[in-house]
Amino acid sequence: MLEPAYQADVVIVGAGVAGLSAAHRLTSAGVTTVVLEAAPYVGGRMSTEKVDGFRLDRIGQLLSTAYPELRLTPGLDALTLRPFAPGVLVHADGRTHRAGEPGSTASAGGARGALGAARAFVTAPRRPRAARRAGPSPDGAVNRAAAPQATAPPLPRTFPPLGGAVDQARLAAALGRIAAAPVERLLARPDRPAGHALATRGMPARTVEGFLRPLLAALLCDPDLTTSSRCADLALRAFAAGRLCVPEGGADTLPELLAGALPPGTVRTGVHVTSVSTTSVRTAEHGELRCRAVLVATGARAAAELLPGLRVPPFHPVTVVHHTPDEVPPAGAGLLLDADRRGPVAHTAVLSEIDPSRAPAGRALVSSTILGAPPPDADRVVRAHLSDLYGTSTLRWELLAVHHTPDAVPAMPPPHDLRRPVRLLDGLYVCGDHRDTSTVQGALHSGHRAATALLTDFGAGSAYTAAPLPRAA
Repeated sequence: MLEPAYQADVVIVGAGVAGLSAAHRLTSAGVTTVVLEAAPYVGGRMSTEKVDGFRLDRIGQLLSTAYPELRLTPGLDALTLRPFAPGVLVHADGRTHRAGEPGSTASAGGARGALGAARAFVTAPRRPRAARRAGPSPDGAVNRAAAPQATAPPLPRTFPPLGGAVDQARLAAALGRIAAAPVERLLARPDRPAGHALATRGMPARTVEGFLRPLLAALLCDPDLTTSSRCADLALRAFAAGRLCVPEGGADTLPELLAGALPPGTVRTGVHVTSVSTTSVRTAEHGELRCRAVLVATGARAAAELLPGLRVPPFHPVTVVHHTPDEVPPAGAGLLLDADRRGPVAHTAVLSEIDPSRAPAGRALVSSTILGAPPPDADRVVRAHLSDLYGTSTLRWELLAVHHTPDAVPAMPPPHDLRRPVRLLDGLYVCGDHRDTSTVQGALHSGHRAATALLTDFGAGSAYTAAPLPRAA
């Protein structure tokens, strides 16, 4: 028998969420696809370490229920998202305040919506220390009744230093407008550093510094807000239109679901691609594999090694510190931001209150994010900062892991092209969060765009039958 001209229609290099998203759309259209991944696991930077029953994300990027690609990407039907409590908690001037419920703000109208958000900008009451403990229940599970619930606290008599009722109503109206704004309108705005743009949006300085700046820093992993203001607007729009959330079971659940829903044999891990062309890839394990087109779906640095001349952006480093406390801190299922910036932690959360599967029964997990490198003596410094943020002793907290990722998030300084070309040559394509926005939404959408470009160039589908590829040892 004659050897087939092609061993696959498309070879995708990299099994991150961008490459896996593209693979689903290509296989659904009848295009034979093989995904080659150098690592022994899929997901790239969306990875989770398992330690003594804890599930510890290495980067822990925040997702939003308003991300369209989480609904549109094939293979994610079984994904369960665990939302944070509405809005966020902000630590400012030594006190913790609950900052608005953007989902209700977006759907409410006029003064009624503004009043609802103003009431949400209230001081979170401190509970007596004895009430903070969440001990094991008779069946061994964490006693959730002893922890705060994911609802706004009662309205106290005083307002926090985030602004009075007028400032809060103004912010609520702004969140409502951006939640309803078409994406095209946001992308038509002048592009400048997000930190500079905040000063021109008509918000009081106390609102900007006490809420918008720490929130955007957390969403963009950019403490100095040098990110494109258009990208910042998109991040704020997703926050205002939905709920911040994490995948149930850990960040790696999302890529593992994508990989598991592909036809058997589509994804090959432990295969190192050394070079690519428009009609083949060369691997260290199996030599040359022929194809009709190649899609490079790796991170930016690895993509530039395979595609000389491809621009490599700067990156925002991220460090995530995981602790298990002796008693559950009084934050409930909320995301806690530090507006004072008096320590290394930008934001923190009791992740086991949001997703109980992140910790074994009877234990709690606190995950804290540093936007940069860890400080010397990281555990001691971080625990001291967390003691201030949570208002409780952290001396008996146990350190589980410190994950530092220098190339965690591609930077998006202005002017930033949110739709960088995915088609480089006839037969050579590229995708990833470095071609779109530096978010999970951007990675998924980039894979979507690359698959669309490939299918357009191929026509309606493929008439080729793939020959079996050798499996990696």
